[in-house]
Amino acid sequence: MRSDAGQTELPVGVFLLLRELIRNRIGVSFDDDKRELLASKLTDRLSALGLKSFLDYFYLLKYGPGSEGEWPQLTDTLSVQETYFWRELDQVRTLVDILVPEHVAAGRGRVRVWCAACATGEEPLSIAIALNEAGWFARTEIELWASDVSPAALEKSRRGVYRERSFRALPEALRAKYFTPVDGGWKVASDLHSRIRFVSANLLNPAETTPLASAPFIFCRNVFIYFSAATVSRIVSDFAERMPTPGFLFPGVSESLLRVTTAFQLEEIGKAFVYVKR
Repeated sequence: MRSDAGQTELPVGVFLLLRELIRNRIGVSFDDDKRELLASKLTDRLSALGLKSFLDYFYLLKYGPGSEGEWPQLTDTLSVQETYFWRELDQVRTLVDILVPEHVAAGRGRVRVWCAACATGEEPLSIAIALNEAGWFARTEIELWASDVSPAALEKSRRGVYRERSFRALPEALRAKYFTPVDGGWKVASDLHSRIRFVSANLLNPAETTPLASAPFIFCRNVFIYFSAATVSRIVSDFAERMPTPGFLFPGVSESLLRVTTAFQLEEIGKAFVYVKR
């Protein structure tokens, strides 16, 4: 059925079915007032697949055939890839200037950092730049992992080419030092880019996150706002179970975990608030 504007309608019942399926598979949650938003995001997928209704799309996702090939397409459609270099820098400074020195001085082994939901790669690259500027790569063993569930985002991360919008907060001197102009944007220096291991990981799949969540430093920023409270609680509990002690979790500055976990205590370290497993 189509509306007067020619848009395929998303009936309430089908919306509820799709919402639950999407939430259970990739975590993204749509409140009751977001039915039209979900419909608008899925309309192009219906057109690409030649489907006539959202119910047909639900059956494809749930039962197939073709469901496993469609889920990555849907994930890319629903992913929000708004990020940039030097975003929420106080947290990065706390890591580089306070927590890494403490970790090394205490003899806790290699420094492992995981950027969960890394989008197109600006966050892990910002951390790598800050670590390099402070000389840490020359002083200790560091592992940087970055993951995302979106195939398109990971492809951009691995390509390492960024447009002007990504640089709106990065000092010009650092762009000149670590990036080279190429067709389509600026390409990150290969020696810095190679410091980061980009992998696919769904935050709702422990089989994919378990090896990563053993890192003492986890950045999972500006992704929980798209999840339900129950989903956030589940993910954070998985982190707490696998992280060493002490462990440091960095959500986005606008994301509070106080109502979803008691495993982490909120602490002010330097100029940043960090959730700490003691």
